[in-house]
Amino acid sequence: MDRKKFILLVEDNPDDEALTMRALKQNHIENNVVVARDGAEALDYLFGRGKYAGRDLNEMPALILLDLKLPKINGLEVLKQLRANTLTALLPVAILTSSSEEHDLLTGYKLGLNSYIIKPVDFDQFIDAVCNLGKYWLSINVTPPGSGLLK
Repeated sequence: MDRKKFILLVEDNPDDEALTMRALKQNHIENNVVVARDGAEALDYLFGRGKYAGRDLNEMPALILLDLKLPKINGLEVLKQLRANTLTALLPVAILTSSSEEHDLLTGYKLGLNSYIIKPVDFDQFIDAVCNLGKYWLSINVTPPGSGLLK
């Protein structure tokens, strides 16, 4: 996998963060992972605001793994803001959540979500789900021209 491609993990639960990182490492997905622990931090990172002011905005994640139930700004609002901005409108976003609520699923796709994964409770199934996500979005998927993701 291209190590230049990186993942933005937006996750407020330290246990789920550690589990996701373990799943990636265990499956030899060695791309860098940037972690934002709430929706506001994720938006600040992506738009180069706050503590991320001056960040090179030409370097965007190849995949955003986004939890829904986040402090400050929830995942659906983060997605809405990403899709409304030309800088981030085409970034691949996969919601990785414990929510199986139909409203969340439908709203996510209406807002331009690329993938919706309900976090498996079983450890091995969680490892497999994260592995498949990482391999698909970082190795198999082809990004659109002009998205800033081909660098």
